[in-house]
Amino acid sequence: MGNLRAGLSFACSGFAHYCAANAQELSVKSIERGVLDRYTRWNALLELLTDSGRVTVEDAAERLDVSQATIRRDFDQLAQQQMITRTRGGAVANGVSYDLPLRYKTAKHSAEKQRIGTVAAALVSPGMVVGLNGGTTTTEVARALAVRPELNSTTDGAQLTVVTNALNIANELLVRSRMKVVVTGGVVRPQSFELVGPLGGGILREVTLDLALLGVDAIDVALGAAAHHEGEAAMNSLMVARAKRVVIIADSSKLGSHAFARICPVERVETLVTDGGADPATVGAFRAAGIKVIVA
Repeated sequence: MGNLRAGLSFACSGFAHYCAANAQELSVKSIERGVLDRYTRWNALLELLTDSGRVTVEDAAERLDVSQATIRRDFDQLAQQQMITRTRGGAVANGVSYDLPLRYKTAKHSAEKQRIGTVAAALVSPGMVVGLNGGTTTTEVARALAVRPELNSTTDGAQLTVVTNALNIANELLVRSRMKVVVTGGVVRPQSFELVGPLGGGILREVTLDLALLGVDAIDVALGAAAHHEGEAAMNSLMVARAKRVVIIADSSKLGSHAFARICPVERVETLVTDGGADPATVGAFRAAGIKVIVA
C-alpha cells in the first residue's frame, strides 16, 4: 500500500492552488453553481481511491448517492487535473500519497480538530514565545489564539510571540491579531504550506520557545511522534529541541499510528491534546508513559 500511495500529493498541488485562488468565488456562488458540492465529492472520491486504489463508476455513485453521469464527469475532471487515471468504467489512483494536500484534509475530523484547537490554545499565556508547525489542527489553534485579545499585549507591553514555519498560520495570525509573528525561512511545501530545509533551521536554532504546539501525522507510545515528510519532521524536531515544554495536538485517528520520519520520543512530550474518540486503552498507555492527556 505504501507504493500505491507514493505520488498523489505532487499531482494534487495544482488543484489545491486552484481552490485557493477561487475561494471567494466558491463561497459566493456555491448555491447557484454547486461548486462546493462538487469539491466535496472530489474529496470523497480521492478518499475512496486512497483506501482501495480503484473505484468503479457504479460503486462511487452508490456510495456518494449521486448519478453515474455525475461521477463520470467528476472522474473526467479529476483526470484532467492529473490526480487520477480514467479506466473503462471507473478510475485508478495515480499512486495516492499518505500526505494529501492540506485542503483535502480540512474536512476530515473537522469538529474534533476545532475542539482540540480551542483546548490547546488555552494552554498559551500572554507574553509567551510559542512555536507552531503546520497542519489542519494547528491551524485551528492559530484561529483560537487570534480571537483572544488578551494575548495581543500585556500590561507591561509584552506581546505573545508565535514562531512558525507555516505560511497559512502566519497569515491567520497577521490578519486577525496584533501578535508578534516570526516566520522561519526555508522552501515551501505546497502540500502543507510549511517551510522546510536548512534555511529555516538557521532561524530556529537562534530562538528559545516557552511552548511548542505541534501537530503530527502519528504518535505512538513506543515510536514517538512522527511526520510523513522528513523535511517537516526535521523542522518539528528543531522546535522540540528549542522548547521548554512540548504539547502534541492530534485527533484520535493519529494515536497509535506510525509515520515515516520521527519528530521526537514520547519522553520529550509533556502533554497530548486529543478528542473524545480516542481509544481508552491507548490514552491509558500514554498516561502510563508519563504524558498528561487532555481530551477535548
